[in-house]
Amino acid sequence: MTRTTNDPTSQTRAGRQSLAAQLSDRVRSYLSTEAGSAGLLLAAVVVALAWANSPWSAGYEALWATEASVSFGSAELSMDLGHWVGDGLMALFFFVIGLEVRYEISVGALAGRRRIMLPAIAGVGGMVVPAGIYLAMAPGGEAAGGWGTVIGTDTAFMLGALAVVGPRFVTQLRVFLLAITVIDDIVAVSVIGLVYSDAVHLPPLLGALALCVVLAALTRLEAWRAAPYLLVVLALWLATLGAGLHASIAGMLGGLLIPAHPPAPDAVDRATRLARAFRQSPRADVGASARVGLQRAVSVNERLQLMLHPWASYVVVPLFALANAGIDLRGGVLERALTSWLTWAVVVGLVAGKLLGVWGGTMLGTRLGLGRLPQGVGPGHVVGGAVLSGIGFTVSLLIAGLAFDDPALRDRAIVGVLLAAVLATALGWLAFHLAAVLRGETDADLPRSLDRPVDPATDHIAGPADAPLTLVEYGDFECPYCARATGVTRELRERFGDRLRYVFRHLPLPDVHPHAVLAARAAVAAGAQGRFWPMHDLLYEHQDRLEFEDIAAYAIEIGLDMVRFLDDIDDEKTAERVRADAAGAEAGGARGTPTFFVGDRRHTGPYDAQTLARELEASSPGAPS
Repeated sequence: MTRTTNDPTSQTRAGRQSLAAQLSDRVRSYLSTEAGSAGLLLAAVVVALAWANSPWSAGYEALWATEASVSFGSAELSMDLGHWVGDGLMALFFFVIGLEVRYEISVGALAGRRRIMLPAIAGVGGMVVPAGIYLAMAPGGEAAGGWGTVIGTDTAFMLGALAVVGPRFVTQLRVFLLAITVIDDIVAVSVIGLVYSDAVHLPPLLGALALCVVLAALTRLEAWRAAPYLLVVLALWLATLGAGLHASIAGMLGGLLIPAHPPAPDAVDRATRLARAFRQSPRADVGASARVGLQRAVSVNERLQLMLHPWASYVVVPLFALANAGIDLRGGVLERALTSWLTWAVVVGLVAGKLLGVWGGTMLGTRLGLGRLPQGVGPGHVVGGAVLSGIGFTVSLLIAGLAFDDPALRDRAIVGVLLAAVLATALGWLAFHLAAVLRGETDADLPRSLDRPVDPATDHIAGPADAPLTLVEYGDFECPYCARATGVTRELRERFGDRLRYVFRHLPLPDVHPHAVLAARAAVAAGAQGRFWPMHDLLYEHQDRLEFEDIAAYAIEIGLDMVRFLDDIDDEKTAERVRADAAGAEAGGARGTPTFFVGDRRHTGPYDAQTLARELEASSPGAPS
């Protein structure tokens, strides 16, 4: 996805282009799972190769040729284990991809036309150029039909390699690469379904289309339980198999048609009330209501991702590698592969083609003004990421198995895929090293440091100005999550006492909250009369009433000189103060509200009292690093 700060369920996101997005916990968890599964995937490849080249290689072939059947009454579905993995479990893999694509397009890194343009151009370039190179190098005949082998990128392997050979902090680059692979996955699955499927049977195809309509209807009806969606997707998979299409189509379509949306604040509030009720009365019926409330607060899409993504990453993909990477390289097979134009067409198509396509598409898009690189990502980072995109593996192995009926051609293509993965990783390390040395492009991340030091003369500070611990919050008075965070900061101030100074800075998000700028200026104007904190509290207590007349009433309530207050609220110096805070927020990497800085370092992750207290203790003088 990949984009780093707090979960969007507990933070208001900036909608304007200058504050594009911060990476959520959900996406960071996704990336972490993908990177972690890369080691298991590599182990499966090693086991498959060792087994296929051992004295027990016949057992390897026999295992995946074993028939397995599922029957229900007179209906029966029978395939060998290799096809159950390729047509069954891989449908689950692409279903999870479809869920992620829908989420990113709806509320994630690809939400909005301008955000999707640059990754789309880079993604298309990263498929067209490799396919062209492959067709130019590969021999004719059946070999030419394998061009789809070089269009895919293995997200798990790519992110695992990025974690090993990339810069220390790569959050922004990972988000950008994830956005590219979203486009990559959509096109790759379309190619599999349209080019490498068998003859299409019309009645099951019409049934599959009808099931897609049913999924869309469930979305329109706002069905929140996961079970109906899963049952329809299972039926869609069966219909797709019956139609002669590859099952990846069913998986991707099923995921794309399951809705994703940010949690509504009222749903979050209701879930919170139900959870508190269970804490006060831990009965089974109250617990069931709390569980339902929590489920309804989160979209079906996200809940299914949370449930299925570990299975796809840690079970499905390694099993697929185990079933497909086992090539018997004995008897001159490796030598013939290394001297085959087909093998090198795959290698050059993946490594050089992805580099030229992704990097060239990115640079072309930026030159034409169709988009811009994420903050913190430089051209050298793009080169390194483009090279790592040449790790095709999962999708490449799947297409190689579908494209080649001749086992010899299939083995040469698979050798090319494996060689490309090794070369892409090595060249990726070189690209990142040269970017750091020659261009000074080290971390590919948002800024992590506070833009300007805390200044007692101008900042809004609660607590001793010279306290050893500092917590800075960038907030928006109309943001509901900021209002909830006031309880957290109050608890921290009570816990640390005179050891903590709490600093509030303004980050109004006017495209999301239309009254935010006026409220911020009112707080600054109240601060000019030494009454910032009373106004701060009233603005958060009455977030639903922030019109000018309401704010004037709050000024009267806290005893302000109204003539001076009304002059100050319209003063350009007040507006400049709010703009300066907002500019400092962006310069420090804040992309939503609330964003916290512990000391002078931006805090990422949850901002509950326990987590922030732990970070504050770690930042105290004398604490172990």
